[in-house]
Amino acid sequence: MQGQKTKSDFLEWDKFQVLVGKLERDGDKKFALLIGIGCYVGLRISDLLGVKWSQVLNLKETSIIEGKTQKSRTITLHPELQEILIRLYSGENLEQPIFLNRYGTKTINVQYVNRRLKVIMHKYGLKGRFSSHFMRKTLGRRIWEQNDCSEKALLLLGQLFNHSSIQTTKIYLGIREQEIQNIYLSI
Repeated sequence: MQGQKTKSDFLEWDKFQVLVGKLERDGDKKFALLIGIGCYVGLRISDLLGVKWSQVLNLKETSIIEGKTQKSRTITLHPELQEILIRLYSGENLEQPIFLNRYGTKTINVQYVNRRLKVIMHKYGLKGRFSSHFMRKTLGRRIWEQNDCSEKALLLLGQLFNHSSIQTTKIYLGIREQEIQNIYLSI
């Protein structure tokens, strides 16, 4: 439902990469791109849906003005993301948004993305609660784990996500829940 608060899980990095490969193999180019770009750059879905080919294709970095904060954000584009973009680009107008609806008249909306993600996750046997937020959370968890689950990583992620505190970032990434579960396991 529009405006409804939902909790979303994240995907482990290797599962995200396999999912993008399966979507590409099965011809679901739009969602292979959406999930690929979303997990590599960590934009909010409202900003991600407006990304144009000219902002990402064959570039090392891009700048985006975030809709929610109106802040300019420079994003370094990972070489693996560039490979995905090059493979899936098929001559579209560089100035059009990547995620147009089937009629090519406007971008797809968040509700459609959330509905399709549920179908996709079920189709590929991925268990959990998934909404458009899973892409940002997947990136956040990857960065946190790659940096030895450090407080420094949480500080950087807090800046990346524009969170007001480390506590907010921990809650966002589900780290607090994990710590509480580990208490029971440590007895």
